[in-house]
Amino acid sequence: MNRYLPVIGRVLIGLPFVMSGLGKLAAYGPTTAMIAAVGLPVPPLAYLVAVVLELGGGLLLIAGYQVRSVALALAVFCVVAGVAFHSNFADKNQMIHFLKNVAMAGGLLQIAAFGAGAISLDSWFSRDRGTIANAAQTH
Repeated sequence: MNRYLPVIGRVLIGLPFVMSGLGKLAAYGPTTAMIAAVGLPVPPLAYLVAVVLELGGGLLLIAGYQVRSVALALAVFCVVAGVAFHSNFADKNQMIHFLKNVAMAGGLLQIAAFGAGAISLDSWFSRDRGTIANAAQTH
């Protein structure tokens, strides 16, 4: 069972990013307006960064490819997004969203620290490199 926990965890953390990225793709105008409303500079660029991080990062996380760096980037994104969009703690809903972002950042930092696990592209590629390295040493 322990072999499957990392991939299950990556899917459970990655899926909300993928869904959010897809939602942003379908709502360019409202998303850039919301970005502008909180005062972030260059809303179209911020939109692009958010879509790439959420959709691309979520898919890479689920696949288990380059998860340490992807998880670290997504953890930073979660904290920045929480501070920028959910820092009105007088609104209980915003506080819950902020804490959700913090919790996701914590889970992502665990992935950054411990890696993708056995069922991942990272593991598959490292085994492949090990086979190539072992073959080179025997000749």
